[in-house]
Amino acid sequence: MGTVDFDVFDADNHYYEATDAFIRHLPKHRSKLVQWADIDGKHRMIVDNKIFRFIPNPTFDPVARPGCLDEYFRGKQAGDDIRAAFGELEPINPAYRDPAARVRLMDTQGMQGCFLFPTLGVGVEEALLHDPDALHDVFHAFNEWMLDDWTFNYADRIYAAPYIALQDPVRAEQEVEYALANGAHVVVMRSGPVRGPGFSRSPGDPMYDRMWARITEAGVLAAYHSGDAGYNRYADEWGGGGDFQAFRADPFRSVTGGHRPIYDTVAALACHGVLRRHPNLRVATIESGSEWVGLLLKALKKSFGQIPGAYEGVDPVEQVQDHLWVSPYYEDDLQELRDELGATQMIFGSDYPHAEGLADPKSFVDDLPNFSEDEIRLVMRENGLALSQPRI
Repeated sequence: MGTVDFDVFDADNHYYEATDAFIRHLPKHRSKLVQWADIDGKHRMIVDNKIFRFIPNPTFDPVARPGCLDEYFRGKQAGDDIRAAFGELEPINPAYRDPAARVRLMDTQGMQGCFLFPTLGVGVEEALLHDPDALHDVFHAFNEWMLDDWTFNYADRIYAAPYIALQDPVRAEQEVEYALANGAHVVVMRSGPVRGPGFSRSPGDPMYDRMWARITEAGVLAAYHSGDAGYNRYADEWGGGGDFQAFRADPFRSVTGGHRPIYDTVAALACHGVLRRHPNLRVATIESGSEWVGLLLKALKKSFGQIPGAYEGVDPVEQVQDHLWVSPYYEDDLQELRDELGATQMIFGSDYPHAEGLADPKSFVDDLPNFSEDEIRLVMRENGLALSQPRI
């Protein structure tokens, strides 16, 4: 078993949003888009006049203990009664909402730095697809809140990721400019096609090239984090689906759809030319697993062999291997990922402080038993640390 006698860089940390995260800076004419209401004795978040069910308790106080679902996500503990699996909740830790407190916690965890991602934020886009202008207003307000409470670079330790919605290419580019002007080192998007009223398109559509060019020029990281990618609509066609709800037991969705959004998204970046047109772009997939990687590389290899002209003669497998970094689930086959993509393209993420993450972020090393000390250092520190700094 490897050891970690150095400070790590965690590619997947989270905050718990303040209750005014989406409303503090929301324009007055949008004030009814996101609201809070007491319903049946519970404080509920309302998005576009509908209860937002992505997270069971969006106030996060009390909140689940970090890592309390570890055994469940390893498939070693049944979760038919998910409430029982959570166990006792606890008062929210100030470190989940305050950067100074978070740095003090990181010091005790032996953590040099981290990327910081939303909890609620990765589930809101799907609820507002019918109104792209409103959607962009809501996420700009969210990013303004994030800048208030966390900044986009706190003490060169915490790199919070502004959320970029792509429905309107011009506003997407403007949001990237806002992020860069305020010191962002990473931006985050959701997996899946870009959807809205009357359209569905690839993030690889040339209409987004100005945005990708700006991200590439600035040298910052483009991250895709799991959330509500809208893929429940496919389960609908099999008689399931409905609103995405974290921790809801739906075996068909988990068996058939878990890897599809990120598989399809990275395929689109390769097949639709983003990686080819922007050769210095760096992309990371966060909390999206890794079992899809080998399947995608195999499919791309076959496709390139059949129609190389469609890729302008540039091998898409090499493009993915050069441009992509993957933060796998700790329960994945990590040796397989290393063999497929290389240790240089792996970044550890603990998902702290989420219930499905690791209570002790450094314990990720326990799932790297056949990695060399040099490989462990790459995965646990050097790769993420390098991605946190703009590539100029």
